[in-house]
Amino acid sequence: MRAQERAAVTGTVGSAAGAGLELVTVALHRATDSVVVKTEFTNATGAFRLEAAAGERYLVSAQKVGYKRYWSPALVLPATGAVLPAISLLPSQAVALKEVTVAGRKPLYEQLADRTVVNVADSPLAAGATTLDILGRAPNVTANGTDELALRGRQGLLVVLDGKRVPLTGSDLAEYLRALPAEQVQSVELITNPPASYDAQGGAGVIIINLKKDQRLGANASLNVSYGRGRYGKAVAGGSLNYRRKNLNLYGTYTFNDRQYYTQFTFGRHFMATPTLPATRSNQDTYQYLKQLTNSAKVGLDINLSKRTLLGVSATGLTSKTTSETTSDAFFYGDGGALADRVYSQTEQDVSRPNGAVNLNLRHTFADSATASVISADADYARYRNARQLKLDTNHSSPALGPTELTGDQRSTLSIGTAKIDYSQPLPHRARLDLGAKVTQIASENGTVFYNRTGITPSDYKYVVLTDISQPFTYHENVNAAYVSLRSNLAKTTLQAGLRGEQANIRADLSGASVREQHYFQLFPSLLVQHTLNKNNALSLSVARRIDRPSYLQLSPLRVYLDATSYSAGNYSLLPQTSYNFEVSHTYKGKFTTALAYARTNQPFVITSQPSPDGDRVVVNQYVNLSTQNFYTLNLIAPLQLTKSWTLYANVLAYYNQYQGMLNTTVLDRGRLACNLTANNSFALPHGWTAELNGFYESREVGGFQVLQHRGQVGAAVQKVFWHKQATFRLNATDIFYTTPLRVTSTYDDFMESFYRRQDLRVVTAAFTYRFGNNKVTAARKRTIGADDELRRAADSQ
Repeated sequence: MRAQERAAVTGTVGSAAGAGLELVTVALHRATDSVVVKTEFTNATGAFRLEAAAGERYLVSAQKVGYKRYWSPALVLPATGAVLPAISLLPSQAVALKEVTVAGRKPLYEQLADRTVVNVADSPLAAGATTLDILGRAPNVTANGTDELALRGRQGLLVVLDGKRVPLTGSDLAEYLRALPAEQVQSVELITNPPASYDAQGGAGVIIINLKKDQRLGANASLNVSYGRGRYGKAVAGGSLNYRRKNLNLYGTYTFNDRQYYTQFTFGRHFMATPTLPATRSNQDTYQYLKQLTNSAKVGLDINLSKRTLLGVSATGLTSKTTSETTSDAFFYGDGGALADRVYSQTEQDVSRPNGAVNLNLRHTFADSATASVISADADYARYRNARQLKLDTNHSSPALGPTELTGDQRSTLSIGTAKIDYSQPLPHRARLDLGAKVTQIASENGTVFYNRTGITPSDYKYVVLTDISQPFTYHENVNAAYVSLRSNLAKTTLQAGLRGEQANIRADLSGASVREQHYFQLFPSLLVQHTLNKNNALSLSVARRIDRPSYLQLSPLRVYLDATSYSAGNYSLLPQTSYNFEVSHTYKGKFTTALAYARTNQPFVITSQPSPDGDRVVVNQYVNLSTQNFYTLNLIAPLQLTKSWTLYANVLAYYNQYQGMLNTTVLDRGRLACNLTANNSFALPHGWTAELNGFYESREVGGFQVLQHRGQVGAAVQKVFWHKQATFRLNATDIFYTTPLRVTSTYDDFMESFYRRQDLRVVTAAFTYRFGNNKVTAARKRTIGADDELRRAADSQ
């Protein structure tokens, strides 16, 4: 019975100077396989106490950011307990450099086993930027001509903001991320092959955006302000308040954003002859000025109900108001080159987007051990609203026709409710079982009324309701999911196998009549095998099946006009796309990674530009399904310490993208080899200065019917920390050489379009942040509870 007795290992941890160190992570490991038996943190004097079964052989480790990890010799724990000699932690190499590096600062990029982490909070290039800006500079993240995000060149992403799925895509997702200031973002995680605990949505992977949360003890606050100038000004101001003690944490953040910017298009279009219209070509210049005002806020409360139970509640809000003025001048020419028509239009739009969400979460650990079982539950409700007012004036001067005015009143509401429960159970032989269930309900109500006004003088005005494009659209989606995942750690091999099942119920109505109804159940298996060959080399293999269901905006036929010659609309016939993803990777010395991947997608949906059914040479942009997409990638990642003060994170992505399918009479069988290059240089300078130089290059590539020309960007920034590390000054410049303008060509049998897009992206920004309060940081509760990192928000309450 002796082996069942409990005994304690005690000791102290201090610095090389002898002072006790607080909040050092001290762990007790089994000596046979290094499995963690117990984990604790040192107190204010550096003391710790670990209890475990007596009579067994153990190792003790101690680690803290900024110090080298300590390992004790193996020891047998007697029934009377053991007192270890005082442990002295040595500074890591980064801390030992005088006046060169900042102690404890995370690297900008972290390459983990299953994801890439971008720690944007300390990046000087994030000052004054939007969340869309920082995603655009992240490795392997790109955007096409409609701002559709892609990861490793593939579209179809699950975007998770603070643990909650963002149910938007394309330009709507871009506008949402553009309204969210980068000052609120702590980090971004890029996952190409997520485990079964994540939603199956997102064939290309998952982008996780983690918002900031102050971890300092006591009462704390911070204020930040920035101003940037491109062609127009961009101002950001905000702050945070936080009160944290042992069993309670209250926090709140607020940011105001006032941004002005422009988008300028040059269009060239060729319309083939139809039975009712002759062949025509057009040249068009469009200039759009936008002013966006946003208010974003978050408040939350964490309560430790007991030593093992944590309850959290939070509420977030993001309101934006965007006003835009668009002028467009289009010249239409006939077969002989003679001017057939000139269309001049002015478009005014006011768009309001008030969004809000609440979250309630509970997490319970069944024992005071890193190997204890854990259960967590989450309930979320989010509401997104959109109100768009349109006024579109059009004049035809060749030949002269009477002016027309199109007005629109569009309103939509999207509600999302989710409830989930997750359970993690450690098993013998270093194995772990994770399982859970989730229910999601989505409801969208969309109403619009378009009026067409004709007549030259007010006495001649006539207003007509355009009933064919003013039909209400409703969308309802219910997804019921459950998953099981088993992870096993052998001597040199880690195996994780998961299976997720999702049952979906979808219904869409147009003017009260059902236009789409689906009920289906699908399984999504996943497998990850990691094997260590030796101390320098490791291999990894992953296989997964994923799905992309169209968003309600991609299905809604309601129109959003750019000008008199083009609009975008959804396609309620759009089908889900499913994919099988395979990847094998090699890691050298734990940091140099080479990955080969292949993905086959069935019924991929892509954006298209086609002559509108309305005629009159108007173009509609909407998504359609193709037959298949084959995607091959080679990814090289190299984090290099070039000198003591110069770190380079280099990323090379080469890929071959092939689409097959048909749209009307156009048969598509197109593929192209492309590459993306990213290099981020971080410099640690004397006297508290740091600097950053970022550059990326995207080669020519294909995206369905589109061919996108090469482009790139170079950005630079400096940062200075002063006033006892409580104040930070940042100065940055983005798109220094103005190389981000985008050229896109779309070719079909009956139509061809090319456009050249320029935006207000060359910006110089100055920013100042001041933090006041307690500088002591509390340790986050860290448990090995499963592969789903979304569950970390149960401990952090976002």
